Amino acid sequence: MQAYLDNAATTQLDPEVISVITEFMTHYYGNPSSTHAIGREAKVELEKARKKVASIIGCKDKELLFTSGGTEANNAILKSLALEGKIERIISSPIEHHSILDTLAWIQKYCKTEILFLDVNELGDIDLIQLESLLKEEKKTLVSLMHANNEIGNLLPLKKVGFLCRAYNALFHSDMVQSFGHLPLSLSELPLDFATGSGHKIHGPKGVGFIYTNAKHAKLTTYVHGGAQERGVRGGTENIIGIIGLAKAFELAQHNLSDQTAKFIRLKNKFVSILHKKIPSATFNGRSNHLEESLPNIISICLPEQKNETLLFNLDMQGVYVSEGSACSSGSNEASHVIDALSKEKSEYNNLRISFSKFTTFEEIEFAIERISEAI
Repeated sequence: MQAYLDNAATTQLDPEVISVITEFMTHYYGNPSSTHAIGREAKVELEKARKKVASIIGCKDKELLFTSGGTEANNAILKSLALEGKIERIISSPIEHHSILDTLAWIQKYCKTEILFLDVNELGDIDLIQLESLLKEEKKTLVSLMHANNEIGNLLPLKKVGFLCRAYNALFHSDMVQSFGHLPLSLSELPLDFATGSGHKIHGPKGVGFIYTNAKHAKLTTYVHGGAQERGVRGGTENIIGIIGLAKAFELAQHNLSDQTAKFIRLKNKFVSILHKKIPSATFNGRSNHLEESLPNIISICLPEQKNETLLFNLDMQGVYVSEGSACSSGSNEASHVIDALSKEKSEYNNLRISFSKFTTFEEIEFAIERISEAI
């Protein structure tokens, strides 16, 4: 038996997504920028997919730009605003995804933009009092805070942060890669200027994502030159096969959201219950074991025994596939920057992220905890 519990890194393709992609590849091959009939057919399908995704996430289709994924989308927003001089500073946190943190490091090196990081407590909560205090300084500011943390699952109070930004005329961007498709969301109801999403976290294809821009409050300038695609903001032929797959994945996620959430809650409760029995010394990172304050499909645990440097390797050999943190840190022996920001002490121990998908079974949960217990 094996247990794939690294779905926050990526998910397997849904068979219905594969079917839609295959059918599309069979009938459409034109470049959507071409003006002849074959190209126009592809363009029609591209715009159908855009309208579908926009309707699901609650925005206008003209506010949606397709990218190669969440990482490109985050880079594009931060660099575009910094390089154009539209902002004087960016306020973020030390527990963001590497596509934010590494981009901020680049901006700090090559731009005049000031970079500030908010304090985070041991549960992974962002200091919103500190945020308001900084916003009162009335500098041209972009606030960039992820909605759902990809390692510990903590949820940011989006509306609270967004209205704070509105009150002080700051722009607000949120990396929502982990929350789209897992939570009921409508961008039209949120005080956001920018949001980013991806397809492969919800059983869609890898290499495709999007940027949401609220045209009323902010606008991106061209960041990839060489064509007028994506409303002149991102040149280059669109990954239309990936976009078709992404749209189908979002459609399926929306249709099955309530059932999927209920299953995730059962899986999480089961995991917590068995873990307490098998490894009573284990504790949870952030708010990952709080159902109302974290994503239902992510749980992060700390194993406070002597650190076993080969734990992941041993679990891999036993058919248990989990991670120590973000997949973007693969191959690194360094502790998770998220856990390190929460607790220096916990970062000295083994920390595991377990993440479910709609294909995860209770048997996989039981099997995984048994193997983890044996490994430590």
